[in-house]
Amino acid sequence: MGHDGLTSWGAELRLRDLSDAHAHPFRLVPTSEDLEEMAATLGLSSVKKLSFEGKMIPVGKRDWRLEGKLGATVVQPCVATLAPVTTRIDADVSRSYLAQFKVDAEEEEIEMPADDAEPLPVALLLSTVAEEELALAAPDYPRVEGAELAVTQFTESGKEAMTDEDLKPFASLKSLRDKLQKDGE
Repeated sequence: MGHDGLTSWGAELRLRDLSDAHAHPFRLVPTSEDLEEMAATLGLSSVKKLSFEGKMIPVGKRDWRLEGKLGATVVQPCVATLAPVTTRIDADVSRSYLAQFKVDAEEEEIEMPADDAEPLPVALLLSTVAEEELALAAPDYPRVEGAELAVTQFTESGKEAMTDEDLKPFASLKSLRDKLQKDGE
């Protein structure tokens, strides 16, 4: 890591080797090859640009907290039309890495001190953190503005097409309940 915190994309951060006397800034700048690889891994059409910067903050003598910002522009196919949809992503990233990460052996359940806590890794790949956060932040169902998903109706010839009302499974139960209540009065 350079003095300005510039970190190469695939560099490992060995947290146990970092001084716990101060925070350590980082700034990841992926190459165009890194962006292409990430797009392929995440199933995106492309990642146009990405920046991930922040700092590793010592917590006590052995734990670390990552506080950062992820900025990216991603292109995905529209779920309705397959036209390219460009999304700007700005996400705050916050994770804790705990040296004493408790696992209850008898229960076989991991006791999580916090939602964003993980066991302290021997080496932390900041590029993996960026990739995970991008996967979480990218829209699940990207849509071109104004695009609607087509409604497909399957009907046997000679029969009426089902309407939305027909698809409400509890509507008939409600009418049956109302009828039973009236009969019981």
